[in-house]
Amino acid sequence: IPPDTRYHPSNVNNSSFLAVLIPCVLSFNVDDKNGETFNGPLEDMFGYSVQQFENSEGKWVLIGSPLAGQPTKRTGDVYKCRVGQGPNPRCIKLELPENTTIPNLHEVKENMTMGTTLVTNPQGGFLACGPQYGYMCGQQTYISGVCTNVSSTFQVLNSIAPAVQECAKELDIVMVLDGSNSIWPWTSIIDFLVKFLKNIEIGAKLSQVGIVSYGEKVTHNVNLSQFDTTQSLLAKVAKLPQQTGFKTMTALGIDTARKEAFTVERGARPGVKKVMIIVTDGESHDFYNLDKVIKECEEDDIERFGIAVLGDYNRNNRSIKEVKKFIEEIQSISSDPVGDHFFNVSDEFALLNIVDALGSRIFALEATSGNYTSSFEMEMSQAGFSAHTSKEGVMLGAVGAYEWNGTVVMHTNQGTVVPLNADFQDPLDERKESLAEYVGYAVQSASTPNGELYITGAPRYNHTGRVIVYKLDGEIITVTQVLKGEQIGSYFGSVLQTVDVDQDSYTDILLVGAPMFMGPEREEQGQVYVYKLNEGLFEHQTTLKPDNQTCCTSAHSNGCNIVNTNGPCGARFGTAIAEVSDLDLDGNRDVAIGAPLENDHKGAVYVYHGAKKTIKEKYVQRIPGPGDGVKTKFFGQSIHGVMDLNGDGIIDITIGGLGGASLFWSKDVAELYANMTFDPNKINLQQPSDDCVLGERATVCVKTRVCFSYSVKSEKDHTNLGTGESLINTLPVCLNVYSVNTSIKCNDLKPALLVIKANKEKFHVLITIRNSQDNAYNTKVMLSFTENINYVKVKVRSFSMFVELLWSFDLH
Repeated sequence: IPPDTRYHPSNVNNSSFLAVLIPCVLSFNVDDKNGETFNGPLEDMFGYSVQQFENSEGKWVLIGSPLAGQPTKRTGDVYKCRVGQGPNPRCIKLELPENTTIPNLHEVKENMTMGTTLVTNPQGGFLACGPQYGYMCGQQTYISGVCTNVSSTFQVLNSIAPAVQECAKELDIVMVLDGSNSIWPWTSIIDFLVKFLKNIEIGAKLSQVGIVSYGEKVTHNVNLSQFDTTQSLLAKVAKLPQQTGFKTMTALGIDTARKEAFTVERGARPGVKKVMIIVTDGESHDFYNLDKVIKECEEDDIERFGIAVLGDYNRNNRSIKEVKKFIEEIQSISSDPVGDHFFNVSDEFALLNIVDALGSRIFALEATSGNYTSSFEMEMSQAGFSAHTSKEGVMLGAVGAYEWNGTVVMHTNQGTVVPLNADFQDPLDERKESLAEYVGYAVQSASTPNGELYITGAPRYNHTGRVIVYKLDGEIITVTQVLKGEQIGSYFGSVLQTVDVDQDSYTDILLVGAPMFMGPEREEQGQVYVYKLNEGLFEHQTTLKPDNQTCCTSAHSNGCNIVNTNGPCGARFGTAIAEVSDLDLDGNRDVAIGAPLENDHKGAVYVYHGAKKTIKEKYVQRIPGPGDGVKTKFFGQSIHGVMDLNGDGIIDITIGGLGGASLFWSKDVAELYANMTFDPNKINLQQPSDDCVLGERATVCVKTRVCFSYSVKSEKDHTNLGTGESLINTLPVCLNVYSVNTSIKCNDLKPALLVIKANKEKFHVLITIRNSQDNAYNTKVMLSFTENINYVKVKVRSFSMFVELLWSFDLH
């Protein structure tokens, strides 16, 4: 607008009353049109995790690719991508799996999923984790997980695997075989023994195996210390004769093995776990001695596995009652829990089918050094499934610990704290123990004036999920609060993020994601719960939801212009939640939330501004995924925004999907001011000016001056000054047009504008106020008007439910 423009009132008379012309200005913080994109293989899950990074060489984006290395090893890896390379940036693989190692282990790096988890650390480097890293104990693979510390120069410093345990390979195993005449064919027993023993490492410092066979009498076929290699034992077993006999003296066989086979003279080692495997095909003839014999086995700490072979029962069509009685006898022989120690097979040939299951139970005993239990503790823990750097150390989520109940390992310079299974159990739960709830799926910490709070999510707890808040004093864990989900299958607690909104070093809010929360249309829309921290406890404040997603599929396509080609449909809002540094430069930290399933799996990210120790409920910007939903998809799977990567003094955002990651520049924040002045200030329509002529007729002219000014909030010492077009010119323009004869409704407490035509000398303003019998004490109606019109009077008319106010004005 020119600074000095003549304004003719008569032009208004000839118009259809254009009251106000205001372009709609939409503000945004993140420029989603001009950024950098780093592409990689979708099948490698390139973009699953992202981190912004800076060192002496420059600024980078780190991108995790957990399945890199296909189609063979699939070890996963992390890529470094330098910022500012131009339109086709190149990323370099760091080869972390090759340089990640734990000494003295038979490592299994295939499918280790390195890059699943990425976190920066205060020392200037970063931590990359592969939760599927494994190692061998005998023939058993244990998935402990591993994390690698990487320096600021991309050098591997060390690797940590806090869930790795020393393989306790020393077991003394005695097999007690029923060799009576009813066992047929005996070769099937030999085949079973050979297949089973091939998986046992035999040696003086490893496992030892003895064999006792029985019928009417008992024979020691193999002593525990007789063979020092698996191959030499197998050669003996291949020629093992059948004991034969018309009676099945099971109690005698077990008692002889207890008293004689597990002796030092026959090779038993003091302090080594004793295991007995009993294979029989019929009820014992000395059943009356079983209770006494089993009690003595318990006293000698002999763990027993019972195998009932039903071949003779099936061949002779024995009754169900007889079969049931036989099975109950073998179950009574087996150790507790019976479900882990008892097997039954239809005949002798079917013994081969249980070799793997029996072997895994035995190998579990090998791995539980001294604990003597067949249940898993830390062997399958997958430490590093999630990670977070707290003030005390690094929190590592271990979802597979304690048979997938999960736990959180704290790794510090002083050592590692591995909680017990009971430490995170709900004391109010009627069940004795949790069932595969995945504690450690997400981890966070919160700073308070009274110390640090630690937080972990368990999305499978009771199928609705929960979040556990606890304190850590040395190795003592004290649970202070539990937040529970509300919908089955919503995965409440699978994503956590604490935010210090006002940047006073104390946590203000906790955001909990439930990305699979079902909306009313029965699709996985997802939602995020906001909890405010108040005196050490989290209080639910609000719940954030995505834009409604119209899920159009081939099965439900009525009224749909575009049919979704990918399933499932929905948003999964809350899959990623990130605290991003102050985008709008108001002194408050902001939040970005990913919804990777939106727009047919192209994905989107929602940006929320922080304010007054919390975040605003309405998002300020929705960033759509730049991909095509085919080669790149699930935009919003990962988010990180803590650095200025282009040198303009403003924090930028990196967002990952599968197949790529995008770096978006945040824009400077400007406050725009407008000022309008008139000369003269009052318009006298009765005194035309001689120097103002329109159509050879003197008229009234007014000089108007419109001035715009702005201030920029960001710091002035930018290192990357420059100009360029980044205006989004596709934004709509709106006009507010009102006519004198038009009724104006004041809705949503917004001001309504009324502009009067100059040829009207008098006019009235009628305001009706309606009340529904609510308390309206001290209600005020305020009407402002220009100095160019004169207030005449106001008339008030009261009715039962409303009041009318009639203002009268003239233009003189």
